[in-house]
Amino acid sequence: MTYYKFKPYNVARVVIWSLFAILLLVVPLVFTSQLSATMLAQMGIAIIACLSYNMLLGQGGMLSFGHAVYTGLGSYMAIHALNMVTAGALHIPVSLVPLVGGLAGMGFAILLGYVTTRKSGTPFAMITMGIAELVFAMSLMFSEFFGGEAGVSGNRVAGDSFWGITYGPQIQIYYLISIYTFICVALMYAFTQTPLGRILNAVRDNPERVEFIGYNTQRVRYFSFIIAGFFAGIAGGLSALNFEIVTAEVVGAGRSGAYLLFTFLGGATFFFGPILGAILMVIAFVLLSEFTKAWLLYLGLLFLFMVMYAPGGFASLLMMNLRVAAFGKLRQIWVSYLGLIATAMLILMGAGAMIEMVYHLQLNDSLGDTLKFIGVTLDAKSIDSWVGSLLLMVTGLGLFEVMRRHYVHEWGEIQTGIENEIKRREAA
Repeated sequence: MTYYKFKPYNVARVVIWSLFAILLLVVPLVFTSQLSATMLAQMGIAIIACLSYNMLLGQGGMLSFGHAVYTGLGSYMAIHALNMVTAGALHIPVSLVPLVGGLAGMGFAILLGYVTTRKSGTPFAMITMGIAELVFAMSLMFSEFFGGEAGVSGNRVAGDSFWGITYGPQIQIYYLISIYTFICVALMYAFTQTPLGRILNAVRDNPERVEFIGYNTQRVRYFSFIIAGFFAGIAGGLSALNFEIVTAEVVGAGRSGAYLLFTFLGGATFFFGPILGAILMVIAFVLLSEFTKAWLLYLGLLFLFMVMYAPGGFASLLMMNLRVAAFGKLRQIWVSYLGLIATAMLILMGAGAMIEMVYHLQLNDSLGDTLKFIGVTLDAKSIDSWVGSLLLMVTGLGLFEVMRRHYVHEWGEIQTGIENEIKRREAA
């Protein structure tokens, strides 16, 4: 007699995905402004793009400097498909235009990925950089397809409306993007559970051993590259619908660098890390850039800090503290966290004041000597403002170092206690 065994029902996973769907559904009802709807739509697009990039970097160990090639070419193909729908030459709903971008991204990944994935490590990174520069140069040369510097524009209000949905209002395009986001995130998570996804992790960790057990590592990288290109193209197609214009910037090195930077900041070793990075990317590009002209400098300093002290990204910090909280020891260290945050704010205020004064002298000297920084009036040509900012920064650095040492001591004691508790439970 044959007996069948079924895996236990994963309630936690159902709860997490249900909460994710509910969040996508209700968040525009909480943040109702036009700016919020635009930012939320961009976050959905960025989530797909960063997760597709993480299929290469985090899951496959493939450092790519040219991922924007596939999001960007997907955008171009999608905007041309949208214009064909508008002209009546292509009879598909506007809601399926992002799939055109996905298929384009997959097609270009099939074409370019065969060459790219024949190497790994540094040669792979250099090849992706070369292809990215080649495509960007082509975008300025072949204006018939790329539209030159002006780009290619379209109108997403095309074809017949369905239940009154025209995709004209921003809220309608947001919900279309949220549907694609949920489906793509679910599919990319499902990929991590497939044999291909598992062997891709093995190729990342030990390609020689994978070769010994009979797998072709180049073929594994190639197939994964194609799948990543498909999702990248969908992100590009959604971006074309959202902005209704595609320019050469979408295939530029800056866009590829942004995917790398924010995927790393979010946490490439965790599936949800790129989601955090994508949210941070939109906040930085949309909000932070409006507050200060030195936002790229602040972003670079944040990246430097994370590389030095938290190479696992924000996701690793979150998971480490969830582990501490699971053992009921978070209350022992929260005071140290408050101290670190307070002293770090002193450093940031002092250093930020000097950075803003430098930028003011270089870029806004015609507006006068004074400027506002976090509600304080500074005189960029006064020695008092410079000395005060320097003292504030130095004081913050000293206090931060004291708090950091205290925090490291407490953290070590907590980790020792957790290890002892784990051994006690195993012994019991």
